[in-house]
Amino acid sequence: MDNPIRLHWLDPRDPQQPFPPAHLAMRDPNGLLAIGGDLSVPRLIRAYSQGVFPWYNPDEPILWWSPDPRAVLYPDGMRITRSLGRSIRREDYGVSLDRAFDEVLQQCSGPRRRSRGTWLGDEMREAYLKLFAHGYAHSVEVWRAGDLVGGLYGVALGRVFFGESMFSHQPDASKLALHWLSQQLLAWRFALIDCQVGSPHLQSLGAVEVSRERFLGLLRPSVAAPARTGHWQFDIAVPASREHVPTHSRT
Repeated sequence: MDNPIRLHWLDPRDPQQPFPPAHLAMRDPNGLLAIGGDLSVPRLIRAYSQGVFPWYNPDEPILWWSPDPRAVLYPDGMRITRSLGRSIRREDYGVSLDRAFDEVLQQCSGPRRRSRGTWLGDEMREAYLKLFAHGYAHSVEVWRAGDLVGGLYGVALGRVFFGESMFSHQPDASKLALHWLSQQLLAWRFALIDCQVGSPHLQSLGAVEVSRERFLGLLRPSVAAPARTGHWQFDIAVPASREHVPTHSRT
């Protein structure tokens, strides 16, 4: 008889407690590694640097995951369809970085079709706001006529961007956010964008699945690279006319 699977419990009083080795993660559900702990900045930084991320519903204990395989998008690998290319070339939108992190977070927490549900509860939002305040979390905003119509957010360590969620209120708005983020990360020589769990939508954008072992092999040297902390700004040419991007900060 196989040995029973035992989840590793994390002590909420010890944010420096190490996570168990990723190979101990469950196969079903895929990647469930640990339970408990807290969402403090030190624990979250430790988790992401080891390829672990939190994902749980508001009425559940904190669950930590390291799935196998892992979905990744290389900054130069985003697939630009003909229709997305037309959207990119249009001049009816603007993009910004870290201008409205709290609004992006709020929009990503709303219920949507084909999403993970309402997993982004108050505790999770507060945790990512703290990461943003410490310069580790970042958002990309897409604007039309001063309205926020799409965006995404995630966590950056070293030269890895860990994508968390995106939203879109108009066609291609979240894809525009991902495109311009990819272009900026490419200019900054980032190694990869972690997409966590694959889906047909992510695959259509160019994401590929790699083994957990391969992912961790890419991750270790990349998160150890010099970090770009603090609030970000684009230093590549992007659509950002005042007609579309508000001139005041909302973060």
